[in-house]
Amino acid sequence: MSTLAYAKYGKTNVRVFRVVREGKWHHVVEYNVTALLEGDIDVSYTQADNSVVVATDSIKNIIYYIAKTSPHVLVPERFALHIGTFLVSKYAHIHKAHVTVEQLRWTRVQVPGEQSAVEDHTHAFYRDGEEKRVFNAVVDATGGKDKLIASVSAGIADLLVLKTTGSAFEGFVRDEYTTLGEVNDRIFSTSVDLSYTFKNIAIPAPRDDKKLEFEVPLKKGEDGYEGSVWDELVWGRARKATLEVFAVDESASVQATLYKMGQRIIAENVGVQDVSYTLPNKHYIPVDMRYIGIDNLTPALAEVFCPIAAPSGLISATISRK
Repeated sequence: MSTLAYAKYGKTNVRVFRVVREGKWHHVVEYNVTALLEGDIDVSYTQADNSVVVATDSIKNIIYYIAKTSPHVLVPERFALHIGTFLVSKYAHIHKAHVTVEQLRWTRVQVPGEQSAVEDHTHAFYRDGEEKRVFNAVVDATGGKDKLIASVSAGIADLLVLKTTGSAFEGFVRDEYTTLGEVNDRIFSTSVDLSYTFKNIAIPAPRDDKKLEFEVPLKKGEDGYEGSVWDELVWGRARKATLEVFAVDESASVQATLYKMGQRIIAENVGVQDVSYTLPNKHYIPVDMRYIGIDNLTPALAEVFCPIAAPSGLISATISRK
């Protein structure tokens, strides 16, 4: 005997590139979007009844349509919430929309300026890294189509960092399985995956017939966002904290540095409830050059390294607000 315990479906890896023109000044964003739906869809699984299925191709087309029409498309947090709000408002039998938006990096090219040495070009950009800005939203209409609630989290993925000193690893467990030597100076490199969560937020339901209306759920007041402590600007502060702590911390271990990063994000952002990092070690192993009489193993003399892709250590933790 079996039963369908849980189901959701949708479209993933929808690639969106949007140009917003303000005269000769152009803005661009590039996103990878995933939108998954929950609701009264059980019969599509249990009875092969497709009458409740919004085709995943339709979900893709909706993402493109919102990208074209939304005034919030340049801000990934607002774009994700707009997509989710539309999906649960458009379809009576759909009660939750899970939307993830990853933003890829595009930075303006700088050129010689008329009034200064350099200035940003109006419409030329370059990719300056594989780092992604990530936002996840679950827009929930189970309490009624006029009572939309969103649970939101955001973060950073694939931020590759490295420093050549200021990192050690000593005093760990030594037993019959230990071959790793202790080191008081080493290369520290990792690819940062960071996520942080906020309290749930209320979203005004669309009032137009086509359900395309989307009102930014929060208005900025003197002390932050009114009615919630969600803040889309946390991303910039969290990125800055991550990079600065990584750079200046005299790291006793990846674990210790991770904890300091999370503490700072919690301290600087009143709305953040918890912070999670996943930090894989990117190992750089000094090349043994004793075969030609060169010391490249002593930390102070090590200058030639071999990057090792696998296996690697994987360090993760969640730091929560008390």
